[in-house]
Amino acid sequence: MNQILVTKKLYITPELKKKKKVYKVEFFLSVFLVCVLISAYIYAEYDRNKSEQVSQEILANLDIPQEDTTVAKNNVLVVVLNEDTQEQQKAQQELPKANKQATQKTENGYQYETIATINIPKINVTYPIIDGPTDSAEETEDLLKISPTKFWGPGPNEVGNFCIVGHNYRNTRFFSKVPTLVEGDIIEITDLSGKTIQYKVYTKYEVDPTDVNCTTQLTNGRKEITLITCTDDSKYRVVVKAKQVK
Repeated sequence: MNQILVTKKLYITPELKKKKKVYKVEFFLSVFLVCVLISAYIYAEYDRNKSEQVSQEILANLDIPQEDTTVAKNNVLVVVLNEDTQEQQKAQQELPKANKQATQKTENGYQYETIATINIPKINVTYPIIDGPTDSAEETEDLLKISPTKFWGPGPNEVGNFCIVGHNYRNTRFFSKVPTLVEGDIIEITDLSGKTIQYKVYTKYEVDPTDVNCTTQLTNGRKEITLITCTDDSKYRVVVKAKQVK
């Protein structure tokens, strides 16, 4: 029996021992890498949830007056205001213009303010639109973590091409579902005065990240909006253009 045991041990050569050690190292390294990837995913998801929470808090605290309701009766135009609307207008008249929208700061200290809200019924998207410094990639990224951001153009609901950028997180947050929009879909922009304008999508296409032709202000006196986000592989930009519904 001892001879059989010795004979079996002879088959465990130094080369085989070395391979077993390598396999063990590779196994533990693989487990470590999996743990790192899982941790990175959990952190990224936490960061996105935090961004979503901040954006929704801004939306909840945004005090936009309701738009006036107009009623035509006996060829006379009657403007109906509810008590809440009257109080809001009175309060806004008493406030200095600079204080109507408080300036806030990102985690890195960049200032921004909310200038409008965007609502896209088809993809169940409602967010504040913020505006701040976008002179560097760091500034732009900091703002985009909070909410869709003005990129170029006039103010919301003004004549020209109001361009808005938003992150594609490949889920339902921010502009992730914007690439699914098609011609005819409706996008609503509400400015701080309470005026809501509907815009109808008339084209969608992809461009290289360096191509900014979509921001042109040549709109023939029309009010238009342009939504910009990344493709799912982040190689290109998805551009969705819409014009005011007449």
